Amino acid sequence: MVKTPGSLLTFFVLTYLVTWTSWLAAWGLSGGSGATGYPRPGLPVLLFYIGVFGPFLVATWLTHRQEGGVGVRALLARLVQWDVGLRWYAFALTFTIAIKLSVALIIRLTTGAWPTFGSEPLYIMVAATIGSVLVFGQAGEEVGWRGYALPRLANRFGLAGASVVLGIIWAFWHLPLFFITGTDTSGQSFPLYLLQVVAISVAIAWLYANTNGSLLLTMLMHSAVNNTKDIVPSVAQSGANPYALSASLVGWLTAALLWVCAGYFIVRMRKLPNSIGVKSE
Repeated sequence: MVKTPGSLLTFFVLTYLVTWTSWLAAWGLSGGSGATGYPRPGLPVLLFYIGVFGPFLVATWLTHRQEGGVGVRALLARLVQWDVGLRWYAFALTFTIAIKLSVALIIRLTTGAWPTFGSEPLYIMVAATIGSVLVFGQAGEEVGWRGYALPRLANRFGLAGASVVLGIIWAFWHLPLFFITGTDTSGQSFPLYLLQVVAISVAIAWLYANTNGSLLLTMLMHSAVNNTKDIVPSVAQSGANPYALSASLVGWLTAALLWVCAGYFIVRMRKLPNSIGVKSE
């Protein structure tokens, strides 16, 4: 049963608190501003992954408080909700690839030259995507963001509005990693990242809505985004200021195409019921 709006605020505050505290503690134990690797082996790695699983930990705890063990089992059962139709597996796996290859084609047609392609073979990217899902690598986030928060936000804002609100919260949850040296996002442009993540949140919500709230499929898409985005790399270091705008043409074209798709999904989601995958109040 979806509970009162207060449970949402509690979820977001506790999730940020657990994650940011864990990541900053791992940073401190890794050497702080003088760190040469983040996180260092041992306790820092454990703390880092506690932070990654912050949304999962808070969501399951709150669900247990509100609905007991039955509610937790129902929430976690959606991690193996597989019977959703093959086209949605294809969508989850290929969405980012299609966006990136479209960006490459646009650059080729407008400049006469292809952008730089990633050196990792596509089959390795796909294998890493599937492997991560098989070990529930994205469960740490998806149980919280899409399993707990999205349906509750949808009851207040509709699925379309909820996907945008959640995307903003999701993006800012990553913010400490833009200031910690040694991470994938260190030195990148947070404004560009924010634009892309909110659009991706909309796309994942569209997938969620069409698979009756399957967290298995949202995990698959989340993993695919992480593992196939560098088929056409868009990273351009913005220097010491994460709030600076990116100089990456690939990055901005990627954001533009993501938002073209997001606009379509938003229009379509406005016609869908808000309580997909959960019981409403």
